[in-house]
Amino acid sequence: MIETTDKRAVWIDWLRVFACFLVFVTHCCEPFYLGGEGSLILTRSDALWVSVLNVIPRACVALFVVASSYLQFPLHYPASVFFKKRAARILVPFIVWSLVYALVWGNPVQNLKDLALNFNYAAGHMWFVYMLCGVYLLMPMLSPWAEKVGKKELQFYLALWLLSTAVPFVRQWFGGAAPVIYGPSGIPNAAKYPLWGEASWNAYGFFYYISGFAGYLLLGLYFRRFVGELSWKKTLALALPLFAAGFSICHFGFLGRVWADCDGTFPVGGPVGMAALWEGPWLNDTAGVALMTISWILLFRKIGSGGSFYRCVVLPVSKAGYGMYLSHLLLLGAVSGWLRNLLGLGEDGVMGVWTTPFQILASSVISFAAVALLCVAVRKIPKIGKWII
Repeated sequence: MIETTDKRAVWIDWLRVFACFLVFVTHCCEPFYLGGEGSLILTRSDALWVSVLNVIPRACVALFVVASSYLQFPLHYPASVFFKKRAARILVPFIVWSLVYALVWGNPVQNLKDLALNFNYAAGHMWFVYMLCGVYLLMPMLSPWAEKVGKKELQFYLALWLLSTAVPFVRQWFGGAAPVIYGPSGIPNAAKYPLWGEASWNAYGFFYYISGFAGYLLLGLYFRRFVGELSWKKTLALALPLFAAGFSICHFGFLGRVWADCDGTFPVGGPVGMAALWEGPWLNDTAGVALMTISWILLFRKIGSGGSFYRCVVLPVSKAGYGMYLSHLLLLGAVSGWLRNLLGLGEDGVMGVWTTPFQILASSVISFAAVALLCVAVRKIPKIGKWII
């Protein structure tokens, strides 16, 4: 079922490279709805472009977790060995790049102090590493169960997890526009409408332990253990409706919140909390992202062989993918800003209504290619390359 090259699952390498590119697209979309006081969409067409081009890649982080689960879960060696390997591969590059961002952006002294408690908010993508380490902590604990779990039992837990992805929408329907609380960092966190055991003194409700990225951990296990070879006809019959449903949930959810705030008039903007609420329908614990994640996995599992392009391009980029994720904002921001200055903004840009999508896609491609070349080259530096990338 799984064709490998040098004991590697070929389709997982393709999936990692694709997910990494989706991260670039996601971050290249941000200047078109984040700005001003924190939130800013200049035109109606920009809102539409963001709702398409920032929704399609929203499964990127979930795909990374599924790939890790597929390859490593359940564990087949002691937890101590697992943590030692993960620490070398994950924590060392994370520390290196956290220090780089702390020294390059903002106040270095304050940034270094903040690292004791959290990531540098100027490098917001670093949240991923904390989440990933939390998932890794779960793996040894759940591995004995994962070794023995049956198909129907695992389907039951996945069904509970999928049900939990509807909880954010239930909160909105019953809670209305939730107030936004600002922590010491200034980053907003919408106050949650309490559901099923939650209260002001208890955040650990019914779905708390089965929601979030734990579900993607189980999803990777399910595909590895119980999903066999599917024909292209069956793959497309499953993947396309799932993607269409997931995309629609995220797309119309985002637009609905933007329209409610703009009242038909653009530009629309406000504090960063406004954008945080706009983003609600496409967060990683929502139904739309979960459905799109499943559809991408179904499609990429059909990649069954590796050729010269795989060996010369895909495999080296896949091996450097973690370093690309950690380092990419340093170059992506510069490329995105350069194109915005060169081509103009929104419908007043040199390409009219097409200016925004061209900028997003061109920034993504240029940044991805440049960062990939740099990280693949750095990774080849003897002795220190792998510790950086």
